[in-house]
Amino acid sequence: MKSKKVNRILVSALMASTMLLTACGSSAPAGGSTGTAAADSGSESSGGQAAEDGRVHITYAQWGNETETAATQKVAEKFNESQDKIEVEVIKIDHDTYVTKLNAMATAGELPDTGIMSEAGVLKFAENGLLADISDMYGEGEAKPLDSLAFKYEGNTVAYSAANEVLNIWYNKDLLAEVCEKEGIDVSTVTPPAKADEAWDWDTFVKTAQTLTLDVNGKNALDPDFDENNIDIYGCTVNTLPWQLEVWARSNGSGYYSEDGKTCTIDSEATVDALQKIADLSNVYHCAPPVSSAANALESSLGSKKVVMATDGAWNVGTFLGPNADFNYGVGVLPYMKEKVTICTGGPNVVFSTTKHPEEAMEWLKWYSQEDNNWSLIEAGTWMPILDDWYTDESKTSKWIDNPNFPDHDMYKSAVVDYAKDYSKSTAWYYVNGTEEFNATLDTVFSGVWSGDQTMSEAISENKDELMSIFEENNPQ
Repeated sequence: MKSKKVNRILVSALMASTMLLTACGSSAPAGGSTGTAAADSGSESSGGQAAEDGRVHITYAQWGNETETAATQKVAEKFNESQDKIEVEVIKIDHDTYVTKLNAMATAGELPDTGIMSEAGVLKFAENGLLADISDMYGEGEAKPLDSLAFKYEGNTVAYSAANEVLNIWYNKDLLAEVCEKEGIDVSTVTPPAKADEAWDWDTFVKTAQTLTLDVNGKNALDPDFDENNIDIYGCTVNTLPWQLEVWARSNGSGYYSEDGKTCTIDSEATVDALQKIADLSNVYHCAPPVSSAANALESSLGSKKVVMATDGAWNVGTFLGPNADFNYGVGVLPYMKEKVTICTGGPNVVFSTTKHPEEAMEWLKWYSQEDNNWSLIEAGTWMPILDDWYTDESKTSKWIDNPNFPDHDMYKSAVVDYAKDYSKSTAWYYVNGTEEFNATLDTVFSGVWSGDQTMSEAISENKDELMSIFEENNPQ
């Protein structure tokens, strides 16, 4: 394998120009500043000016194309019309220059009042004093975001995700039926369970995936005459983006980090074992395609019509499965190793600490986060609601999932809605700093394991010092 030291230098150089978490940090890119300087310059901020009609003027920064910006502006206009105290202006910043622009605005003391950020950048901004504490944004008795969607720094909430997204196992119902017909299998015995209390353990998942994997001669992966070099249909695939892979370490009783975020546990026996099990799907059991890309999304797995089951996020309902897939699909809960768990994520909305009107900024974000104001994205299946009552109030849940984009109501409610409510844990970037650099390094570390050149134990042991260094540099105790 290539020198990990060289790879880390390349990763760091890339991140300096593309990652929100580098902004205003101690190793800021050229043109940046230290977190202290950027935070102190907030006294000169131009945000929060009064509009001509006496309203408080609040700015909201977002990235996206013209269509997305127009949709956001339409929501802001709806908010502006709903009351006479606050006027929100949407600031469009090109996605490719978003970080650079925020860096420049922070340096100049001209950060917007509010905005959306990348998940991995939130805690670095908070560390540098650039995010307001929004712990009191929701009052007693109000519907609140799920606890797993709160970004916390030193015990204070500094952001809430604008949407909820959890990981599940998705499957091509048509291909599943086709394989079962060829093999004379009762389809109900190999359909991913939609209820957590019926979730497959890992051994059952692997055996089921082998049963559904067929070579060009129609023999499955459990047959002694199975031709592993000429596979026609694979039973499964697991998305190998490093942040998604952490769910398996969590399921195996560990994780990349301790739950309080104070210790890196990437080299724990349980974590290494869980990650090795993912590699074994391809290299030992031959029931998953070889890993050729970390971005093994549903469009390239289920979309190929050569993979029966695949893991990925709930956003795929809106971006692929509902509107674009030309096959019937189903969804189930993830299989488990020791613990039944999924992980959640979602782009965070923040109030920048330099705003002169934090209360009005929070009022806008609180309104903006209400599901009715993001309904087109929720109805499509791209976003899941963040407020807890959408997971407990049947009338709201039905309003959300009873539409043609979603599969059967009972299936989706148990496999996604109930699963997200009862079994979801925050992805590491909610409570650990530097996760993007850590995950980018893991992507390189794992490559030799996916190819079969190394075991997971060898790969992590070889790179343990570097991984620990990244963690410690970003999370000083």
